[in-house]
Amino acid sequence: MHLVMEQIQQSDHGYGDFLDRCGAAFSPRSVEMIAASLALAAEKLAGRARYDGAPLLDHSVGVASIVISEIGLGRNSVISTLLHDVVRLGLMTSAEAGERFGAECTSIIDGMTGISALRTKTSEDQADNIRELIISYSTDPRVILIKLADRLEVMRTLGMFPPEKRLRKSWESLNLYAGIAHKLGLYNIKSELEDLSLRYLEPDDHAHIVDKLTAGAGERELFISKFLAPVTEKLDRTALTYHIKSRTKSVYSIWKKMRSQKVSFEEVYDIFALRIIIDCPREDEKTACWSAYSIVTDFYTPNPDRLRDWISIPKSNGYESLHTTVVSPEGRWVEVQIRTERMDAVAERGIAAHWRYKGVQGAGMGTEEWLARLRELIENTDTSTQTVQTKSLDANLNQGEIFVFTPQGDLRRLPEGATVLDFAFHIHTNVGASCVGGKVNGRSVPIRHTLSNGDIVQILTSKNQKPKADWLAIVRTTRARNKIRAYMREQEARAATLGREELERKIKNWKLIIAIDDAVTALCRNYKLRTGTELYARIADGRIDIADTKDLLVRYLSGQEEEERRAVAASVNPPKSAPAQPSAASNDALVIDDSIAGIDYKFAGCCNPIFGDDIFGFVTVSTGITIHRTDCPNAARMRLNYPYRVLPARWRDNVGDGAFRATIRVTADDIPGIVNRIADIVNQELKLNMRSINFSAQGGTLTGVLNVEVPGRAVVDTLVHKILSTKGVQKAHRINNNLQ
Repeated sequence: MHLVMEQIQQSDHGYGDFLDRCGAAFSPRSVEMIAASLALAAEKLAGRARYDGAPLLDHSVGVASIVISEIGLGRNSVISTLLHDVVRLGLMTSAEAGERFGAECTSIIDGMTGISALRTKTSEDQADNIRELIISYSTDPRVILIKLADRLEVMRTLGMFPPEKRLRKSWESLNLYAGIAHKLGLYNIKSELEDLSLRYLEPDDHAHIVDKLTAGAGERELFISKFLAPVTEKLDRTALTYHIKSRTKSVYSIWKKMRSQKVSFEEVYDIFALRIIIDCPREDEKTACWSAYSIVTDFYTPNPDRLRDWISIPKSNGYESLHTTVVSPEGRWVEVQIRTERMDAVAERGIAAHWRYKGVQGAGMGTEEWLARLRELIENTDTSTQTVQTKSLDANLNQGEIFVFTPQGDLRRLPEGATVLDFAFHIHTNVGASCVGGKVNGRSVPIRHTLSNGDIVQILTSKNQKPKADWLAIVRTTRARNKIRAYMREQEARAATLGREELERKIKNWKLIIAIDDAVTALCRNYKLRTGTELYARIADGRIDIADTKDLLVRYLSGQEEEERRAVAASVNPPKSAPAQPSAASNDALVIDDSIAGIDYKFAGCCNPIFGDDIFGFVTVSTGITIHRTDCPNAARMRLNYPYRVLPARWRDNVGDGAFRATIRVTADDIPGIVNRIADIVNQELKLNMRSINFSAQGGTLTGVLNVEVPGRAVVDTLVHKILSTKGVQKAHRINNNLQ
């Protein structure tokens, strides 16, 4: 192994510096493994070059260097990075890499390869690609951190790529990767990705801002020196150990502010910020930072609206700092950031540094807890997309937040409007799944109770509780919603598998000669189900007795069922005005309300049914169930030709507080003010919402229609009666939408 390392260090490609960096970060054993993976990658990638002719291995080593120095990941991440291109090009498998360097490397390489296979072409398909991206790295969140390092190395060397690739990679970097870096607290990587992207997407604007920054560098240094003189003099008289950095605002941030505020470069007042970084024990951090703040404000007046205390309550990604904006005697605004060395490490390297630092102190999270926290942040990353002409992905959503406490006093951050159930899933998936209620400030509350700032929340659980579909309407957080949906999908898939296996086994035992798909089609038609999955689920949970299906399938195979269906079709021809309708109390009827869970249905446009109408359901081929009035012009044809697709239906008793669209046709004398009187009946007397009104006059007669939102048929009857009672109205009646 030492020979391998010596050969690599003596190569022309400068990989010795990389191994020196590894030696400073890892144990000798880890460095040996990394060197072995580097030698393997060099052997497999020999002769393969990048666009500029440099060895392809240069890219892998460059990414691995960023993984070590700028993100702070460990040995397995570095090895996986070095071998990623080897696996991607089919020169070895991830399993083979795992056999030599550990199973974790297999998982990481597979995730990276999956992301590399994605192709982002247009903004329209970007959201779908991001969803696929999240799925691909969800099993090991280190994958996305390595991918950020990969993209950063590509952007640093983007000049070697063809022009078309430069634009595409710049667009992706700005609209996807910079936003994820922001969410994870990797602010340096975020800013560099944004600046490099802008350099290729808006080259003229980028060059203009860089020239302005370069030209004003000397003047800024003089101003900073003068500004800091009294502050440093007083800080030196204290016991604080500190140093000061000045940070120029990123080119992209300046460009974005110029665009959004429509101002020139000279009108962007916060071009730079000063950072006071204090070295002190952790228990003294808050006192030291506020002491430095007091010294700064002794000399300069702060803007109270610009004070940001992220020390008392850190950001969700671990960022801690005290920000204030003060004004100099010349009237120039200056942002001052005050933080400790530990906080600065978190700000520079985000979540990775945060948990690694806590681990060094011996009081923090282990690898699994760190990965779980990182995974949660990645899962909640916003996946909306914007173009460079508007704004880039903003992973820090502008939602209101609340802070609530566990009974032990732990502070938890949730979005405004979060419920007890959200809090339960925030604690742990198993706690959320078994939640039956809670106690807020000592008072028992249901799972749908909305939490407020400062609440102390205790979760009540039961081992018999299971997530339900209607929980989706209760929760507000993405985490809770995803966990509930995952559980429901898992249950449906398990039930479908069991149901299908049971049906296939019974068909085989009964010695029926029928394909499983034909059997499912016949049974779905008989039980009026839309999909085979529904059939399997009902068989699995016993809602359909498997023994009953034998007779149905025998009748289907003998042709008896088809003959019976034709006989029913020939005998059923109900009058158009009063077709046969099942009793409203029938337990077999489809019950319609404003939110049928799990049933895809819509109201027919040909007859526009509303609450109170006699109705039936019709199973369409592609759009689920359509609800028609029984006096629909198409009812007779559907019942005659497709009786097996007609479902009895009725309204749930409490649907009357919903909103339905009704169309009224009116014929009246053409006299002044009559349309206003009709509108007053709708808006003032009955307090209904008028959606549209359209009248035309001809030969002294006024005709037209009005569309009104109503809770049900009874209100329509009242409305028609009142309109007919209006002086000058000749006719008024409800019509179908297709007759307008």
